[in-house]
Amino acid sequence: MSRSALVGNVTAMLEDAGFTVSDRCAIRPKSFDVAARRGDDLVLVKILGNIDAFNEATGHEMRRLGSYLRATPLVIGLRSRDEDLKPDVVYFRHGVPVFSPDTAYNLFIENVPPLIYAAPGGLYVNIDGDMLADEREDREWSLGQLANELGVSRRTVSKYEDGMNASIEVAMALENLFEAPLTSPVDVLEGADEVHETDPTPDDPDADPDDEEVLTVLTRAGFRVHPTLRSPFKAVSEDEDDRSGEDVVLTGNSEFTKAAEKRARIMSSIGQVARTRSVYFVDRAKRESVDGTALIEREELAEMRNAEELREVIRERSEREEAA
Repeated sequence: MSRSALVGNVTAMLEDAGFTVSDRCAIRPKSFDVAARRGDDLVLVKILGNIDAFNEATGHEMRRLGSYLRATPLVIGLRSRDEDLKPDVVYFRHGVPVFSPDTAYNLFIENVPPLIYAAPGGLYVNIDGDMLADEREDREWSLGQLANELGVSRRTVSKYEDGMNASIEVAMALENLFEAPLTSPVDVLEGADEVHETDPTPDDPDADPDDEEVLTVLTRAGFRVHPTLRSPFKAVSEDEDDRSGEDVVLTGNSEFTKAAEKRARIMSSIGQVARTRSVYFVDRAKRESVDGTALIEREELAEMRNAEELREVIRERSEREEAA
């Protein structure tokens, strides 16, 4: 299957699952292919035939974007090396959850989350420690008795009851012993970090020298500016005075060319899904916006004194086009 067909199939699956899906990020380099929202759940999805193509730089960017946009970064792929990804198993690459289209279908369409995740040493599951302790106490078994049944140490059983995860073999042995389900699913959208202990969110990269002037003016106007390296936008900007997180702006900057217009359209589509606004700074513009992405000349920006003034201009220009 071609990558283009795979992207189309995954996008259609997300739409069938009730997600609103952005336009595909048909530019390079790119850290994700589509943004998708269902209710309060926002995901940034990278779609690959071979997940070995997912490198550390892209993983770091997706994790940063997840933090800025309150989104979950995901990779949906078919295989690693010459081996297909196993169904209903969550893998991790550079701190980002990875799974197959079948697993995605079960999760998003069938509402059946995966139970298994891959980590160094094999495949593991989450053990419900409280339920395990209740089952053991109901049988009046000591920690040592259960340890003997499993062929592990008393300390290991104690760790299972404290929430340590277990191999598939141990989980099956426990469920056979107690004739009860003792595993809990991998919460991909909210709890993946609890399963896979990742490093802190990577630091922002240095800004492109061509963008420094605009980003400096934004910072002086009262925005926290997070530069990006592999996105349709050059930065994610947040109003320093806004504590709700609602005034997040996808920010672009370049001459207003056909390529810039394409980027502005993609930024608008992503912004509609992510519930952000978007702005593109240019030298000269004969229009005020592109599909809801506000266009502002650099000279205008330099004259703005604070975030409120900039926010109002962005809102007016984007809403004026939406109303047209």
